[in-house]
Amino acid sequence: MRHSRSRNYKAEFASCRLEAVPLEFGDYHPLKPITVTESKTKKVSRKGSTSSTSSSSSSSVLDPLSSVLDGTDPLSMFAATVDPAATDSSRKRRDRDENSIVGSDFEPWANKRGEILARYTTTEKLSINLFMGSEKGKAGTATSAMSEKVRTRLEELDDFEEGSQKELLNLTQQDYVNRIEELNQSLKDAWASDQKVKALKIVIQCSKLLSDTGVIQFYPSKFVLITDILDTFGKLVYERIFSMCVDNRSVLPGHFSPENVNDTAKETCLNWFFKIASIRELIPRFYVEASILKCNKFLSKTGISECLPRLTCMIRGIGDPLVSVYARAYLCRVGMEVAPHLKESLNKNFFDFLLTFKQIHGDTVQNQLVVQGVELLSYLPLYSPAMDWIFQCISYHAPETLLTEMMDRCKKLGNNALLLNSVMSAFRAEFIATRSMDFIGMIKECDESGFPKHLLFRSLGLNLALADPPEGDRLQILNEAWKVITKLKNPQDYINCAEVWVEYTCKHFTKREVNTVLADVIKHMTPDRAFEDSYPQLHSIIKKVIAHFHDFSVLFSVEKFLPFLDMFQKESVRVEVCKCIMEVFIKHQQEPTKDPVILNALLHVCKTMHDSVNALTLEDEKRMLAYLINGFIKMVSFGRDFEQQLSFYVEARSMFCNLEPVLVQLIHSVNRLAMETRKVMKGNHSRKTAAFVRACVAYCFITVPSLVGIFTRLNLYLHSGQVALANQCLSQADAFFKAAISLIPEVPKMINIDGKMRPSESFLLEFLCNFFSTLLIVPDHPEHGVLFLVRELLNVIQDYTWEDSSDDKIRIYTCVLHLLSAMSQETYLYHIDKVDSNDSLYGGDSKFLAENNKLCETVMAQILEHLKTLAKDEALKRQSSLGLSFFNSILAHGDLRNNRLNQLSVNLWHLAQRHGCADTRTMVKTLEYIKKRSKQPDMGHLTELALRLPLQTRT
Repeated sequence: MRHSRSRNYKAEFASCRLEAVPLEFGDYHPLKPITVTESKTKKVSRKGSTSSTSSSSSSSVLDPLSSVLDGTDPLSMFAATVDPAATDSSRKRRDRDENSIVGSDFEPWANKRGEILARYTTTEKLSINLFMGSEKGKAGTATSAMSEKVRTRLEELDDFEEGSQKELLNLTQQDYVNRIEELNQSLKDAWASDQKVKALKIVIQCSKLLSDTGVIQFYPSKFVLITDILDTFGKLVYERIFSMCVDNRSVLPGHFSPENVNDTAKETCLNWFFKIASIRELIPRFYVEASILKCNKFLSKTGISECLPRLTCMIRGIGDPLVSVYARAYLCRVGMEVAPHLKESLNKNFFDFLLTFKQIHGDTVQNQLVVQGVELLSYLPLYSPAMDWIFQCISYHAPETLLTEMMDRCKKLGNNALLLNSVMSAFRAEFIATRSMDFIGMIKECDESGFPKHLLFRSLGLNLALADPPEGDRLQILNEAWKVITKLKNPQDYINCAEVWVEYTCKHFTKREVNTVLADVIKHMTPDRAFEDSYPQLHSIIKKVIAHFHDFSVLFSVEKFLPFLDMFQKESVRVEVCKCIMEVFIKHQQEPTKDPVILNALLHVCKTMHDSVNALTLEDEKRMLAYLINGFIKMVSFGRDFEQQLSFYVEARSMFCNLEPVLVQLIHSVNRLAMETRKVMKGNHSRKTAAFVRACVAYCFITVPSLVGIFTRLNLYLHSGQVALANQCLSQADAFFKAAISLIPEVPKMINIDGKMRPSESFLLEFLCNFFSTLLIVPDHPEHGVLFLVRELLNVIQDYTWEDSSDDKIRIYTCVLHLLSAMSQETYLYHIDKVDSNDSLYGGDSKFLAENNKLCETVMAQILEHLKTLAKDEALKRQSSLGLSFFNSILAHGDLRNNRLNQLSVNLWHLAQRHGCADTRTMVKTLEYIKKRSKQPDMGHLTELALRLPLQTRT
């Protein structure tokens, strides 16, 4: 009895092919431009319930987006209504305002603040001196005259300055910071409670603290903390006056002129400046006025430009050079915020500072340093934050001629190292690079006391990393710099400079010079294992070298490169360095390589990464390492030297056995190698070729069991078996397929997918469907009987413990029926070249077909038995779905001229509808399909079947 119907695959393909329809020129095409015809809408009264529309073309529809094409979009209409004169005035105002605003290329003070606080610290005890007023003077009543208010508040200020003194002693640095923060909060609280005089008192007393250099190492951080309070005060005053510029008609615009400010706001602003002018001491008077410098905008257009020179001159009265330079830094800061275009005052601050710079070496400062036990080498860096900020302000968008003037003034001062360093840090790198030799000459003449020359060469190197010097000077620049750097005895000083100049060397010279530099670094950093304290700098050097040497054959020919890597003794650091190297290799290596120098070096690098994996390594880290190693493996190619390629894969397997993704990649690579061998040989199956292919197959067969993931093993067994079959290695293919079948019972009920436990049956179903597709073309082994692999697989499926609530077992049996149907055909749907499948071996033999039919009956019996077990209320819907699915399988693959099969299909149809669980639409479409097929040749028997398939209606 034949269960499967005969198939004519060519005819079926032809019937499924899409019908070709000729398209004449001018017909619709999806890329053809859309033509939209304008429609005119008649206006109707809102009271009417209908509207009439007249159109120039009744067949076209108005495209709501087409109006954009003729400029009638809402934005265009709005722009058309704007007064051109107003637009021109707005543009002029905007252009003028942009001149007073710094761009994003100017590094703000906020970026430097944290660095200063972290760098300038102290363990000495600090103190805060505060003069607490008697608070006997109070503000006048609302009926007091304005002059009386002013006089009363001035008396309060005098009282505050002359009041009792409170001194907080023995404060730690953190205590000091906390106290300053409390004062800042007190300022805000006083202002919020309308105690403006008290707020001013707090600011004055905090400003006085900037005259104290008792713990001089902490002064830069103290400056940052106190100026935070000044900034808060300045913002509060400005916002207060701004909020007063309101009358019954309008609000003051963001960009305003003094003419827009009302008299009340101006009087209040003047009152604040009068209060500040009455402060007796210079330093608080300067700082408080500078903090509200922006408020001059309410009084006069020229107010800021007039105040800046006056405040600059006020600083001349500050005797301590450290205090004065930070005062100038603060003035430059507020000046850049409110009027960055006023460069003259910025430059004047710097030139005044140069005139007083010699005070650093005067007796007063030197005596102060002796008293505090501070050396000049530690004192001079205290000036750096202030000087760097001043230079940044001066050099912002400054012409190159200003740098020339600065260099000339530095020379007149005897090439002071601190000034020279600030100049190189502030001006554009292009300006510095073009004058590299001039700067080197100035550095040579600098006095090293207080500021070492190597720091100057480091600053110069940082500029040369960003901009190129004249080509003729490049070698001389390197020689001059390295003569100084190589003589440094302190390893930290040395590596800080070498790190910078390595990039310059890589950028402008060949591997010979780079090798010399690396050798010098090794020489300096190896004694006493100094490299252990400099891993960040050494890592930076590696990154700079590999960033410029993308040709790894050149990179690894640098003699000292690998010895340089050996200095990374700490495993975590060494692995990070190796990861950097591999990332650059994967990114820039364009062609496959077989260069032995590259292979040996990168194998060592990858082995280092692999050996870092342990039980505590995170999965993400493992994935990253496997990705990098796999990237290397993919780029290794020995061309047609297949044996050498396989030898490389064998070596890689032994080196990277702890990373499963790498082993998977190696198996895929070996399978591709086997297929490539078959392709290149083009049927020339010599003994040597066959032996090589078997070696590839053996490699995979040995490697797959070492993998942990069970579905990874199953899929690789299947894939490798397919490769073996394609290479006519039939016994090896059988071994792979048997191994896969024997592994199925080990599939757990739940598997880990991306950290989550999920049921495995859906994955098993997918794998088995792929397996069945392969088994169609696998020829039977002459010693194992008919369809031996299918039988073994069915036995395993039968014995597997399936979930009670799952129907996957029946879905698998349905797929087996499809396989058996395909196996019963005279000619199979697909074949493998030079492999005789069962259609060729048996040639439609009746015994083979009989065995096939027996298997069909066995499988069908299992499906029907399962359907019977679903005759429960909670399972009726599943029974209906599976019954209809089984019916469709019989319809597609079965020979319905067989009476038993025909009757079974009718029974399944009724079963699907028995309890009203079937989808009526699906049943209707299925019946229509059967009727349509009955009209095809040799399908007349389906007409009778259709008559026996009633549609049940729901009432």
